[in-house]
Amino acid sequence: MAIDLLDHKLDRAFDHIDADGDGEIDREDVLGLGARILVGFGESPTSVAGSRIVDGFDGIWRSLAEALDRDGDSRFSREEFRAGMTWAFVSGDRYDRVFKPATEALAELADHDCDGLIGPREFRIMITAFGTAYDDVDEAFDRLDRTGRGALTTDELVLAAWQYYTLDDPHAIGNWLFGPL
Repeated sequence: MAIDLLDHKLDRAFDHIDADGDGEIDREDVLGLGARILVGFGESPTSVAGSRIVDGFDGIWRSLAEALDRDGDSRFSREEFRAGMTWAFVSGDRYDRVFKPATEALAELADHDCDGLIGPREFRIMITAFGTAYDDVDEAFDRLDRTGRGALTTDELVLAAWQYYTLDDPHAIGNWLFGPL
């Protein structure tokens, strides 16, 4: 059952990237997710924060391509994506080197006033860029805000992302990152 949970979360991540719903993702899809986030926050891709997002998402793409692109078509199916994410970031050694910096850049972008906290408005901008249903955002935020202070720290968001993308624990709070599973 646990591997089914992780597969389900990775399938959902695939859907976040495959915005056109064609059943495959390519580099433009991955960078498109980064672009949707930047647009939501009104950030230029050439700013310092924007460049970190673009570089982070491109690093994720390069890791997936290295793991998967045996035929040179630079396109991945849902199953290939799941295998690549598992190889690179779950059982592999690239999470801390590649995925975590991208997540940190996203958390810092969401912390618009640089106070170390992400409020409900910033969380909504970020999570809806991933395609989370508008009605699920408040519940996701409330579940992640375990202290009830009305904000998430950037560290809490980074931890939630790590739990979401790498753990098969059905009780991990990070499972709520994008709303109910």
